[in-house]
Amino acid sequence: MDIVAPQKEIIDAIKAAGGDAFKSCYQCGMCDTVCPWSRVSKFSMRKLVREATFGLTEIDSEDIWRCTTCGKCPQVCPRDVQQIKSGVALRRIATEYDVFAGGASPIPGVAASLRAEGNPFGEPRAKRADWAKDLGVKRFSEGMEILYSPGCYLAYDPRGKKIVKATVEILQAAGVDFGILGTDESCCGESIRKTGDEDLFRKLARQNIGALIGNGVKKILVSSPHCYHSFKNEYPEFMVHFEVVHITEYVDQLLKEGRLKLTKPVDKKVTYHDPCYLGRHNGVFDQPRQALACVPGLQVTEMAESKKNSFCCGGGGGRIWMETPKEERFSDVRLEQAAQIGAQVLVTSCPYCITNFEDSRLGRADGGASIEVRDMTEIIREAL
Repeated sequence: MDIVAPQKEIIDAIKAAGGDAFKSCYQCGMCDTVCPWSRVSKFSMRKLVREATFGLTEIDSEDIWRCTTCGKCPQVCPRDVQQIKSGVALRRIATEYDVFAGGASPIPGVAASLRAEGNPFGEPRAKRADWAKDLGVKRFSEGMEILYSPGCYLAYDPRGKKIVKATVEILQAAGVDFGILGTDESCCGESIRKTGDEDLFRKLARQNIGALIGNGVKKILVSSPHCYHSFKNEYPEFMVHFEVVHITEYVDQLLKEGRLKLTKPVDKKVTYHDPCYLGRHNGVFDQPRQALACVPGLQVTEMAESKKNSFCCGGGGGRIWMETPKEERFSDVRLEQAAQIGAQVLVTSCPYCITNFEDSRLGRADGGASIEVRDMTEIIREAL
C-alpha cells in the first residue's frame, strides 16, 4: 500500500488563500448527503475537502469549479469546515495561475467584460440605463427615499428587462420617491469573487462604494439576492454600511403600510422557489410568501424542498457563467418538482434563478407550455 504524504507547499498555498478550515473535516460525509450535485452527477465535496487536506488538489480539475455555493453543506457540517470559503480558496489559486478547467473556461472573458464595462455581458456601460427609457425613472439625488439598483441582469438581459419594468411600475404605484445611478453603477462583484478573483471584486466594490457615497445614498433597494448579499454582508469589509433591502422585503412592507393595493385577481396555482442567496444565506423566507398571499385569487403551494432546504437552481458561485451539460442542470430537477405538485407557475425572486428556469422550461418535452416562470414582482404587478 502506498502511503500518501501531505504536500506541504500546496497545503500552505490553500491556507494562505483562506482555506485553512479544510483541516477540520473528519470525513463524516454530511456535505455529500445534502449536495444538489448528488442528484445529477458524481461530484463529491467530501473528496474535494480530503484532497485539499493532504495537499493533493489538482487546480486543473473541473471539480473545484462545481460548487454553486448554495449553502446547504455548511448548515449541516458538524465541524465548521466552511466549504464555501475553503472552496473559493482553491479557485483563487487557479485564478492566480490562469487555469480554468472544463466548464469554467468562460470566466476569463467574463472578468475582462467586468473590467472594461462593469458588467459580465460585455455590453457598453453607456447603455446600462437604457431599460429605464420611457418609464419615467429619475436619476437618484440626495434626499430621495431610496436608491434602486437593478443589477446587471435586469439592466441588460431581455428577460430581466420585463422584471425591472414590473418593479418600477410597483414602486410608482406605491408613490415611492426613488432614483437610479444608471451608468455610474457597476456589477456588485459577488459572483466573480466566488470564482476566486478577489482583486476584481475589490475593484468593483470600490467603484460602487465611491458612487454610492458620492451621491449621498443611504438606503439601497435591490432585485438580485447576489447584490443583496454583497452590499449587505461583503461591502462592510470596506468600512461602509448601507441599509440594504431586497424587493421582496420592500413589497411586503409597502403592502403592510397600505401604500400598495392589490385589487385584480390572479387565478393561478403557484409555488415559490427560495433563491439560495436570499433564503439560506440571508434568512428572507416569509416576506415573499406574505406578499404573494395578498394577491387575490392566487393559490400558493409549497414544494417539499423549500425555505432553508430549498433546492439550488445551479447559478450561484459563478456557475451562471459556466457551461453545464443539460443532464447536470439543477434547474431541470427543480422545475420538475414544481410541475409534480401541479403548479402552473414557478415564482422566484432572483435573476439567476429566472435565467436557469427559463432555459429548463424551454427544454421540456412540451416546450414549456405546461408551466410558467415568473418573478414575484411580475405577479404583484399583474394584481395592481
